[in-house]
Amino acid sequence: MTTLGAVFLPQLPPERLRAVVRAADEAGLDELWLWEDCFLTSGIASAAAALAWSDRLRVGVGLLPVPLRNVALTAMETATLYRLFPDRVHVGVGHGVQEWMGQVGARVESPVSLLREYVTALRALLAGRRLTRNGRYVRLDEVALDWPPAAPVPIRVGAVGPRTLRLAGEIADGTILTGGTTPDRLRAARALVEEGRRAVGRTDPHPVTVYLHAATGPDADARMERERARWGYDSTTDRAATGDAATIAAEVRRWAAAGADTVVLQPTPDDPDPEGFVRFVAQEVRPLVPATPDGSTGRTCPRPPGESPTATD
Repeated sequence: MTTLGAVFLPQLPPERLRAVVRAADEAGLDELWLWEDCFLTSGIASAAAALAWSDRLRVGVGLLPVPLRNVALTAMETATLYRLFPDRVHVGVGHGVQEWMGQVGARVESPVSLLREYVTALRALLAGRRLTRNGRYVRLDEVALDWPPAAPVPIRVGAVGPRTLRLAGEIADGTILTGGTTPDRLRAARALVEEGRRAVGRTDPHPVTVYLHAATGPDADARMERERARWGYDSTTDRAATGDAATIAAEVRRWAAAGADTVVLQPTPDDPDPEGFVRFVAQEVRPLVPATPDGSTGRTCPRPPGESPTATD
C-alpha cells in the first residue's frame, strides 16, 4: 500500500504545530512528518505534542541526527513515545548535516562507523537488553531501559550515499530518502539497500519513505522556483510536484512505482496556508493515489527481503 504523508516544516514557528496537527487529524491524513533541523525545532518534543494533540494521526520523526544525541537518550525518548502512543509513531536516525554537527562540536571522523554502532546499540536497548559497549563512538556500561517498548520498534535510517544506503539495508528496518530524490535515484537507492540486505541475509520488510517537494495554489510555480534556487537544483523536473490534486497525485504515483512505500509531500517554507496544505493532501490528493502504484492488489516494483543532501556518506 502506498502511504501518503505531509511535512510540518521546522521553518514554521512551533506554535503553528497544533493547528496543523488538528487539521491533519481531522482531515484523515495518513502521516505527518517532523524534522529535527539545527537550530530550529526538536523532533522528539514536537512529536510528543503532535501525538498528544491528535487521536489517530501517525507521526514520523525523520530524522534525529546521531552525532547530536547520546544513544541512551534516544532510546529513552523513543521508548517513551512508543509506550504512550503505540503504533502511531515512526522514528528515523541519520548522520545529520555535517556543517551543523561541526557547529556544535559533534562532527565525527567516520559518520558511517558512528551510525553502525549507534543503530546496533539503539536496537538492543529498545529490545530491553542490558548493554555494554566500548566502540569507537558508542560507549555504554551496563545500560538498560527500565521501560522498554512493549513491542518491537522499527528503526529507520536516513541515507543519501552508497555506503549509507547499503548500511541501511543491513542494519535498519526502513530507509528515508531526502526531498529532491528523482525516481531514477529512488530505484538506484533501493538496489543499494538490497545489496546491504543480501549481504546479511535479511528477508524482512524494508519500507522506503521519500520526501517529494510539492506546491499547490495560484502561486505554486513561483514558490517552487524559489525552492529550486534554495536547494540548488538545476531543474525541478523529476524533483517536485506542482499543480492541482490530479497533477500532484500523478507524480506521487510515479515515485510509488519507482519503489516508495511512503511518499511524504514537502511544502515550500513560504506556503501561505500550512493547515490547508495538509487538508489538500488528505482530502484531494489521497483519493487519487491507489493503494498500489498500478491500482492493483500487488506492487509493480520489486519488494526487497531504506537527510539532507549535505549529509556525509
